[in-house]
Amino acid sequence: MILLFCGLSGAGKSTLANSVKNRLASQFVPVEVIDGDPYRARLFTDLGFSRRDRSENLRRLGYLADKFAAHGIVTIISAISPYDDVRQELVALYADVKVVFIDCALDELQRRDTKGLYRRASLPDDAPDKLKCLTGVNDPFEPPCEPDLYLNTRDSSIADCTARICEYVLNQTAFAERRKVRHG
Repeated sequence: MILLFCGLSGAGKSTLANSVKNRLASQFVPVEVIDGDPYRARLFTDLGFSRRDRSENLRRLGYLADKFAAHGIVTIISAISPYDDVRQELVALYADVKVVFIDCALDELQRRDTKGLYRRASLPDDAPDKLKCLTGVNDPFEPPCEPDLYLNTRDSSIADCTARICEYVLNQTAFAERRKVRHG
């Protein structure tokens, strides 16, 4: 199974991915987290933040996730994943991809501003530190129309969201195992 987390910067994708990994690992479920930021910084340094590069980044993360998932590892892609067409491409291309929308209101994200990105995006256009391609502010984010799982981190705690995701994964994997046993 591949869980494709999507949502704006600061919504809690990485925090949730690691929390889910720890919770499922305590139940002996193998989990790998593919976090977009470190992969971009270490492996995909050739990519910028154009629509084309953001799409390519997600395609590469999807390819890696599929390699883990093929070995029975629940794999979480934790990335903004701003474009619905690329998310749907991964759903069509790889087996058992579930889109998980980690939502949070923009005003709350601006209040949290964990990386200082929202502050930089609000600077005057001529400011040297101005961030001109922040998804959801001055670059588009296309929310998934029908995510497999929807969570709002403004309204629900990390613990509650973690529990919901883990329950979803365990229910999905149990269903898959029962189907495998019945159909050989």
